Amino acid sequence: MKTEMTLEMIEREVTLFLQYYAKNSYSKYVIAPHVAAMSLKEHHLYEDLGFKNRVQMGRYMKCHFPKLAEQKPLDKLWKKFIYDSIGKVAPACFTCKDNINCFACALAG
Repeated sequence: MKTEMTLEMIEREVTLFLQYYAKNSYSKYVIAPHVAAMSLKEHHLYEDLGFKNRVQMGRYMKCHFPKLAEQKPLDKLWKKFIYDSIGKVAPACFTCKDNINCFACALAG
């Protein structure tokens, strides 16, 4: 019997993934759930988190999840990296008209 993943289940899975890499309690219990919730939104993750650009987002993630930031390929965007890491596709990716920019590195091989 196959169960359909709800948004709440996906959010929980992203939260647990991020919590594993959190550098401290604040990152684990405040930042990880917040990033997970924002990852379900319809825009780029850096925009939904309120950053002006991806560089700011990268600094934020490196601050709160340094070991995860070390693993992230430079040419892969954070939302794609997180969801690839848990074996899922972010809900917004199905309808995003800009996904060629997120998936460019995957398409290139």
